[in-house]
Amino acid sequence: MHTNSNLYCPENLPAQNMKPENITVTEFKEAFIAKIEAMHGKPLSQTSDREKFQALAALVRDLISKNLITTNSQRAKEHPKQVYYLSIEFLLGRLLETNLVNLGIRDTCAKALSLLGIELGTLIDQEEDAGLGNGGLGRLAACYLDSMAAIGLAGHGCGLRYRYGLFEQRIIGGYQHELPDNWLKDRSYVWEYRRPDEKVAVRFGGAVRVQTNGKTRFIHENYERVIAVPYDVPVAGYKNEIVNTLRLWSAEVDVSHHNCCIHGNDCNSVIGYKHGVESLTDILYPNDTHYEGKVLRLKQQYFLVSASLQSIMKSFRLHHHSLSELPDTIAVHINDTHPALAVPELMRILIDDCGLGWDDAWDLTVRTLSYTNHTVLPEALEKWPVGMMEHLLPRIYMIINEINERYCRQLWDKFPGDWDRIRSMAIIADNQVHMAHLAIAGSHSVNGVAEIHTQILKKSVMNNFYTHTPGKFTNVTNGITHRRWLLTANPMLADLITETIGPDWVEYPCNLAQLAPYAKDTGFLDTLANIKMHNKLKLAKYIKAKYNVVVDVKSIFDSHIKRIHAYKRQTLNVMHIMDLYNRLRENPNLDIVPRTFIFGGKAAPGYYRAKKTIKLINTLADKINNDKSIKDKIKVLFLENYNVSHAELIIPASDASEQISTASREASGTGNMKFMMNGAVTIGTLDGANIEIRNAAGADNIFVFGLSAEEVLNYYRYGGYNAWDIYNSDPRLKTVVDQLVNGFFPVDPDEFRTHHEALLRHNDEYFLLKDFASYVAAQCRLAEVYRDKYIWQKMCLMNIAHSGWFSSDRTFSEYAVDIWEMDQPVPIWRRCQPEDYERVMPEHDAYI
Repeated sequence: MHTNSNLYCPENLPAQNMKPENITVTEFKEAFIAKIEAMHGKPLSQTSDREKFQALAALVRDLISKNLITTNSQRAKEHPKQVYYLSIEFLLGRLLETNLVNLGIRDTCAKALSLLGIELGTLIDQEEDAGLGNGGLGRLAACYLDSMAAIGLAGHGCGLRYRYGLFEQRIIGGYQHELPDNWLKDRSYVWEYRRPDEKVAVRFGGAVRVQTNGKTRFIHENYERVIAVPYDVPVAGYKNEIVNTLRLWSAEVDVSHHNCCIHGNDCNSVIGYKHGVESLTDILYPNDTHYEGKVLRLKQQYFLVSASLQSIMKSFRLHHHSLSELPDTIAVHINDTHPALAVPELMRILIDDCGLGWDDAWDLTVRTLSYTNHTVLPEALEKWPVGMMEHLLPRIYMIINEINERYCRQLWDKFPGDWDRIRSMAIIADNQVHMAHLAIAGSHSVNGVAEIHTQILKKSVMNNFYTHTPGKFTNVTNGITHRRWLLTANPMLADLITETIGPDWVEYPCNLAQLAPYAKDTGFLDTLANIKMHNKLKLAKYIKAKYNVVVDVKSIFDSHIKRIHAYKRQTLNVMHIMDLYNRLRENPNLDIVPRTFIFGGKAAPGYYRAKKTIKLINTLADKINNDKSIKDKIKVLFLENYNVSHAELIIPASDASEQISTASREASGTGNMKFMMNGAVTIGTLDGANIEIRNAAGADNIFVFGLSAEEVLNYYRYGGYNAWDIYNSDPRLKTVVDQLVNGFFPVDPDEFRTHHEALLRHNDEYFLLKDFASYVAAQCRLAEVYRDKYIWQKMCLMNIAHSGWFSSDRTFSEYAVDIWEMDQPVPIWRRCQPEDYERVMPEHDAYI
């Protein structure tokens, strides 16, 4: 069903004449009934929960729309600098409750629905998680949208409107199976506005003819023309009446002008052509293990940047007469390498469409664009074959080639004769187009996302670029929106905080530091423990209903929820659980603190080893959960189809947060921040933002283990690591590794051969064996501390109290002031109180 929220009587919507937060319970109730009747043509008593949700969401969108119109009108008069955040992912989660909270009407809505015999929570559960992202990158982008609106930035997201998202994960027989994520089964997204009048055309293929008549012109001919139609999702700021937008582009074809009989085709051929073109925006991250998948992924990336930049430039030229004003009024941000084609596309628009010369166009492009790097993994620093780029995007390839030629000449002038350096920095090298190099060359700012990550970029991964242009490189540590991850996801904890220190922490999250003195208040710590228990009971109830597994709510809830990848080391966690299980099998009366190990995450469809990791976790879970001899002292769960809604259930209930990536491999992490904010204690390596969490909360309030980043990098640089030596020197470790292939699991002995070979035959690339003993020791320390209720609760409290600095409001204030040079008031995070809260960062060389 295609919902149309414009089907209402204006007189029934109080928001037409007053602010949303001033609506009374009675007025909201009447408006909701009117919306039900207008949308569905039947009385409330005959509607389903799904129809009630659609009506409620449409009503809330109507309330937001008033502020959207006002915001756009105000900005049209004031012309503030606008930032456009280009990202291949935006993992929004459900928006109904978030929008109610941001409008300041959640309680009003709940009371109004209660009068009608409806539970707000029932309708919230009807909403699908939007299939617009997958992991941390997409959730980070969504948090940033929230913060842009909350702190009043004139900012917008630009992404793709995937019809099926990544995939819906189903676990069958322990294996991951991928099903289409049909999140748009109603054909439309209740929060979006379709804007067909603002569509643009994107070109693929064809050829470029150079025409010289006094001035060189580039004529693109015989191309495939794909229409990009924008769908705008409003993003409401927190109680400030500001609404920004997330613009999502959909590939569409209008077949009404196609003649079915041309060239002997019939209408089935035309319809097939339509479906083929529109499949461009069907799924997130097409499987790129084959050529066709690579082509589709590249097409998606260009479709995103071309549609977005055409729209941005059209709006800019409508309101500004001189192109020289572009960097002063527009900031375009490249979120990871996926939108790196923004560099040549903006050049194309400025040269081909606006008539600028190369030098002027390049100056404007560099001053307008900025780039965030999110990884140090070589496989994530995208590269595209020259032949593919040239065939699919001929004009763009011409521009990239010219950028490369000029850039390499510049490098030659600075580093004459240093061919190795120039080759390592070239945008085109080894018949590949290097997207990270393109983004660095074409941006005025390049930032890492945690202190250690930025130092690794400067000193190792991008050292040559840093040496060439050190002023480009900066750090902006990631953040999360505390409104979603604390205020909304953990309302009991949020209420306790407000009762204790007042409500200002919602606007100024660093005020959470005022909780620190309560570490000596046993009554407060008891209340904190009771809230955690409430959340654990809620999660346990879900697990029982979904998986028919009973978990001990007095056990340590130990959660490892993130994308399944070798460097995130879910396998190390499994190895510890296997070792603990082995000890219990030897002595069922062993005195341990009961543990519930919770996993969640998706493996890329083409990532064989990651999918085997999921099978390994589930096989271990079946073995442990059905072994009565260990008296239910440990349980293992893999929660399928992990998404934002699952995270909002798991994170508030977790005691321990697994952040155990190989040191130097995780750029930042944001899950670690969400757990910290909800009072879970981190067990992790000194990697990514874990270092800054340790420095903020204190070394006594985190469990650290394993190699340092410097030690890992030295092994990568100089060698000297021998997995067999470690394997042979630790009997407990040897037992666990052998159990992967010796029939310990009731599966084919070769089922987990890939893990066994990765550890030994391939010399343990991510140092699981090296870190195993240290990890097990840290787990033992964690369990022992957990036995002392008040010491543990003090640790939880100190994490909560010092989590405010990790709010994305702080992050985006830094972006706005330091990178985009926007006209903003003093950033919110710098106005944090109390004065005795001071974040002390270590010297860089101490941990890199």
